[in-house]
Amino acid sequence: AVKLTDSQKKLGVNLNYHVITYGCQANVRDGEVISGILEQMGYTFSDALSKADIIILNTCAIRENAEKRVLGVIGSLQSYKRKKPEMVVGICGCMPQQEQMAQNIVAKYPIVELMFGTHNISSLPTLLENVLTTRKRNIEVFSALGSIYEDLPSVRQFRHKAFVNIMDGCDKFCSYCIVPYTRGQQRSRRWEDILKEVKRLKEEGYQEITLLGQNVNAYGKDLDQGCTFADLLEKVSDTGIRRIRFTTSHPWDFDDRMIDIIAQRDNIMPFIHLPLQSGNDEILKLMNRRYTSKQYKELFDRIKEKIKDVAISTDIIVGFPNETEEQFSDTLKMVEYCQYDNAYSFVFSAREGTPAARIEDSVSLEEKKRRLQRLNERLGYYSKLNNKKWEGQVVEVLVDGFSKTNPEIMSGYTPQQKLVNFSYDNAQIGAIIYVKITQGMKNSLNGVQVHPGKENHEQY
Repeated sequence: AVKLTDSQKKLGVNLNYHVITYGCQANVRDGEVISGILEQMGYTFSDALSKADIIILNTCAIRENAEKRVLGVIGSLQSYKRKKPEMVVGICGCMPQQEQMAQNIVAKYPIVELMFGTHNISSLPTLLENVLTTRKRNIEVFSALGSIYEDLPSVRQFRHKAFVNIMDGCDKFCSYCIVPYTRGQQRSRRWEDILKEVKRLKEEGYQEITLLGQNVNAYGKDLDQGCTFADLLEKVSDTGIRRIRFTTSHPWDFDDRMIDIIAQRDNIMPFIHLPLQSGNDEILKLMNRRYTSKQYKELFDRIKEKIKDVAISTDIIVGFPNETEEQFSDTLKMVEYCQYDNAYSFVFSAREGTPAARIEDSVSLEEKKRRLQRLNERLGYYSKLNNKKWEGQVVEVLVDGFSKTNPEIMSGYTPQQKLVNFSYDNAQIGAIIYVKITQGMKNSLNGVQVHPGKENHEQY
């Protein structure tokens, strides 16, 4: 836990904070902890940047575009800083973990007075106190790879579903990926601590938890507690919490026992994110993905065969250095084979410090963008096809909230992680209700709330 001094507990009294988080769910969870620490220091959340006394940008480094966005936001904060010189602008997360990027921010963005990395969140109170008392920059990024901290304060994004970190870092070293360099080597939490957190969330009324890790399937390999990810899934399922999800999986570590446990347990949701990255074996080898297209297909088939009504999503990179049209067509063939429910597709983004960034590339950006468009057309076709299959069916939906544009519509997710927008009569946020699907579209489903027992639904 973070221990605050008496002076640190009063630093934020009558002051406001704002945290902006970019990137993956691990960053979202970090953002919740940062908010929790700031509230322990007396700060109050403000939605308005103009009212904030401290603004922290919690950053992502997975692609160049994400970094450009953050740098643009830092530039736009200068006008707030001019009007309120005592305001503190901080940056944390994966961007500062890259030495060159940290040096660039220090040199070009003097408004950034506070900088810390993914391993230094627990140092926030001391760093912030130093900035406020000396008005000198405080930077802590390149410390030794840290411990896993337990019992950190946090301000959860939702009251009905929560992220639960089970590990941090990654040991896979895919040739294009910056994560092992920004988040470090794999460090798993003890299963007892994870279960304690899940049980506490259940007692507090949470309906759904998502177990988080850069590669959850490798959970526990760095500990000698004899608990695999399949074991952990079983233990978390035994708590009786209504819904369990996990992300992200790596096909390399996805074993049959994991599949069996997911298939057997009603509270483990039938939704799996299974990154492909490429359908071509030569590219997969250059990516250091450790599986072939044949092995991926065999795993995909086993998951589909054993887990009832499972939905599968994926990640695909287009334009890995020197990818040929023939190699790209292998990815399209894999998409035709798997017919994914959902996919995240990107043009390759070279990350300085990774092996792939050193490869001379002969393919133009224009060609890569054309391929991405072709890929997205196929992905969209199958996404809509899969969603149309739900028309006429009654599904369970965990209610997230109201539509921003229409108060007569609410939204939430099915067990298969399908977004449903539905008309309602008595739905409560955080409740699991029944919705009859009326329309399947490319990215979501439409429906209407129904009540079992009041009328004869064959689905029940």
